[in-house]
Amino acid sequence: MEDLRVPKRRMPVEVLLPGGRKSQMALYLSEVAADHTGPERPSDLMNGGGDFVPAFDETGKAMTFLNRSAITAVRLDPALDADVDEEVSIPTEHEVELLLQDGTALRGLVSYLRPSERSRLVDYLNEAPPFFRLIDAGVLVLVNKRHVVRVGLVSR
Repeated sequence: MEDLRVPKRRMPVEVLLPGGRKSQMALYLSEVAADHTGPERPSDLMNGGGDFVPAFDETGKAMTFLNRSAITAVRLDPALDADVDEEVSIPTEHEVELLLQDGTALRGLVSYLRPSERSRLVDYLNEAPPFFRLIDAGVLVLVNKRHVVRVGLVSR
């Protein structure tokens, strides 16, 4: 049976749940990503299929399964979710302030690569993946769109 196990990397993250509750968790990522070269990234896992994400609760020291749609956001080191394509292209960037359903406000930079005819922020936000990337004070926040009430542009 041991030879049937899929090797996984354990990655520490902070999970934000509705109501502002924060939990220290570890996600389990594959050594090989399904739709790009290299290892699976946290954003791949959060935007993947299935309703539940396996995680290890660092506080309770127990395995748990998080309902993906109930996760408000995931905070982690940006280096742990690097996108190779972004390193070789010039992204579109917007400073934004988000208001979440539970009243939490997040502020940071949204950065993405899109064809010029679909490069508006609204185009990016309306794309299919449920989680989008926000850089907040040097921390990557994968934000679940289902929990966002408002996205406001911030003047620089």
